[in-house]
Amino acid sequence: MSSAAASGVLSDESGRRLSSDERRAQIVQAALAVFGARGYEGAKTDEVARAAGVSQPYVVRLFGSKENLFLAAVDEALARLLTSFRAALARDDDLPVGKRIGEAYVDLIEVRGLHQTLAHSYLLGSHPVIGPAARRGFAQVWRFFRDEVGMNADEARAFFAEGMLISTLIGLRIVDDYGSDPQITELFRSCFPSELPHVLDVLPRGAERW
Repeated sequence: MSSAAASGVLSDESGRRLSSDERRAQIVQAALAVFGARGYEGAKTDEVARAAGVSQPYVVRLFGSKENLFLAAVDEALARLLTSFRAALARDDDLPVGKRIGEAYVDLIEVRGLHQTLAHSYLLGSHPVIGPAARRGFAQVWRFFRDEVGMNADEARAFFAEGMLISTLIGLRIVDDYGSDPQITELFRSCFPSELPHVLDVLPRGAERW
């Protein structure tokens, strides 16, 4: 690893030196991919460091602990989720609002590890720090549908249920059996009827992790 990477002095493609906020954002982006692939318990900070192109001590110096890094990744995932949902809500087109937000949720597959990191956080409900943070985030998304979209409780519940099903399919790597298992193929097509080519293109397959 270069001395620049070890010290956290990163540059973008043009060679411009990144600010501390930009370096932090780059590490959080890498953390989303690694936590999404490995889960909280399985991921290591040195894996995140390698994915971000910095040293492991630099990651620890910046975030303090793997727990804090995971919380930052969850916060980033939630922020991106709600930003994407609000942009879809504000769009002025002929699609129903639920359809627009649903497409935005599927499009976030392009942010590697986002859906999986959120799903991992939901499995840590008993964790004394991550559990409360995950519940707050879950409730924040619920309030978005109730207060900003104006869905009633049953409509919001149905949307949540479909979103969790899609996240489960992503986490199961069901795309690996698409086309070879008729049941999996039918399920996959029913969840992604109009976005299928895009989803097949962006989802990781086989041995690919992030």
